[in-house]
Amino acid sequence: MPITPTPQPLDEQQLRSAVTAANLPALLMVLFQLTGDRAWLAEPFQPSRTKGMSDNDSGGFPDEMQEVIREAAVRAVLDWAAGAPAAVAAPRGELLMEMMSTCMGEAVPAEYEPMMAEEMGFEAAAEQPPVPSDADFSVVIIGAGVSGMTAALALRSAGIRHVVLEKNHEVGGTWLENRYPGCGVDTPSYLYSFSFFPRQWSTHFGKRPELAAYMQDLARQFDLLPSIRFGTEVISAEYDEQTQRWRVVTEDATGTRRVLAANAVITAVGQLNRPRLPRLPGMDLFSGPMFHSARWPEDLDITGKKVVVVGTGASAMQIVPAIADQVGALTVVQRSPQWVAPNASYFQPVGEDIHWLMENVPFYHSWVRFRLAWINNDKVHASLQKDPDWPHQDRSLNATNDGHRRFFTRYIEEQLAGREDLIEKVLPDYPPFGKRMLLDNGWYAALRKPTVELVTDTVAEVTATGVRTSSGRDIDADVIVFATGFEAQRLLHPLEIRGRGGVSVRDVWGDDDAYAYLGITTPGFPNLFMMYGPNTNLGHGGSYIHIAECQVRYIADLLRMMVEQGLGAVECRADVCAEYNRRVDEAHERMIWSHRGMDTWYRNAKGRVVTNSPWRVVDYWRLTHSADLADFVVEPATELVGSA
Repeated sequence: MPITPTPQPLDEQQLRSAVTAANLPALLMVLFQLTGDRAWLAEPFQPSRTKGMSDNDSGGFPDEMQEVIREAAVRAVLDWAAGAPAAVAAPRGELLMEMMSTCMGEAVPAEYEPMMAEEMGFEAAAEQPPVPSDADFSVVIIGAGVSGMTAALALRSAGIRHVVLEKNHEVGGTWLENRYPGCGVDTPSYLYSFSFFPRQWSTHFGKRPELAAYMQDLARQFDLLPSIRFGTEVISAEYDEQTQRWRVVTEDATGTRRVLAANAVITAVGQLNRPRLPRLPGMDLFSGPMFHSARWPEDLDITGKKVVVVGTGASAMQIVPAIADQVGALTVVQRSPQWVAPNASYFQPVGEDIHWLMENVPFYHSWVRFRLAWINNDKVHASLQKDPDWPHQDRSLNATNDGHRRFFTRYIEEQLAGREDLIEKVLPDYPPFGKRMLLDNGWYAALRKPTVELVTDTVAEVTATGVRTSSGRDIDADVIVFATGFEAQRLLHPLEIRGRGGVSVRDVWGDDDAYAYLGITTPGFPNLFMMYGPNTNLGHGGSYIHIAECQVRYIADLLRMMVEQGLGAVECRADVCAEYNRRVDEAHERMIWSHRGMDTWYRNAKGRVVTNSPWRVVDYWRLTHSADLADFVVEPATELVGSA
């Protein structure tokens, strides 16, 4: 639930200064809510449509109209601060739809109204009392990153006893472990955050130290640390059908192993936490620093060094601009190019005026988050569907996607004007969004630097002095960085998880063919729930934090029912899981990620998409809004006991 400021006297001069930095479409919605005057939803106060990923802060209004809006907002906010109640504190239904469409300058479909009403705090989420404190029920959560902290928050609210097992010595997950230069999120900071736990973000796209600090502050603010066992790695988990409990084997830094018993297990280990390092001949020959980007040494000095970066995915695209001016020479080895989107606010700091608006002006934070959600979530989804009649399947999916291709191509040509050699190397030959769409954080500017060379080849082997490409070229290096991604297709790797009859999850999934109902639960593994499981990655955009909240709401709903109804086991029905995944695969066949024109970590060796969700964010929100026991085989609890 978003936090709404409490009315209190405000400094008018501070307010007038702050509104000069306001997003005017969002400010217009605040103005209507405070006054109830429908004139603010009609011409001439209709913002222009937001194009691309632009913030459109001006709303497309001429300067004189901007001043009219700001002046009216100042008066309305001062009245509210003096005690005047908001005229429309909680818009719903057709009114909220009208406001959202006005705010974006385009029609927002009615199906988004329930989700956004809840997300923006206009509709209170259904709250249930905690389960009885004497309930003999416990849960093990594996991992203390975004997913694990979200799960811990939900279980604490539900009164369900739990313990979080974390292999590191602090919370943060991927934002703790990935310490490479330039590491950050490619979702806007004010969207990649919890609505109930706001932060004064320093930049519009948070960098790793601030994201890690945010998760650590969350754990401390909500007193989650006492439930976390740090320095504890989970080795295996096995379901005991007699006791209806999981036996979880852990190992600490000393090598000491312990066994915990719990009614349920939530895996919160992520998809992108186990580095994928290529096995190349000669890796034992190189004497200098050689490592995966996710294991960047904290004490590494690259000043004046010859550095080779292998890969041009998300990590490499952040590393290269961050180190280009420090190294003596930087060679980037590219197997395939990526599509890159411009974003004018990527490097911009968040000013104090914006911080002040977020904290002091009612509803403003919610409307800014809504705008970011609409721009970054489902807006592009329709353009990722294949048009079977489109004649240019090799380069794009449909007419809209072809328009995206022209736009991104023009951007590349503008950024690399005069460097036709680079344009030829970086221009992808597959449809936009076919691989993860990346944001330009100075990538093209870095490639133009005289110390940087882009090599379109693959690394065949490592030598004593650097790397050798497939074409036979030797590249000297003092430091080799493998920005080669993660074991995303091998979900839950390297955990050894055994369900009914001692069957391993690897026996069911194979090495790279994971599947689950809603990406959360799999037949044969009672009381085991996954976060960021199969087919839950957001390939079309959006904030994973929102998806994590959807998943944990569903899981907590099931756990409550287990406690309240005295259930010992809930196991997803095989037919329910099979039908769901049939629909997932069928939807993917119509989407870009099954396009055979490129390689992507989204697909397994057989070509099946195993990581990405085919659904829009609003679809997944609806699918996970509440659990239905009819989808599960249930067993009453036995009298046998045992807990973590």
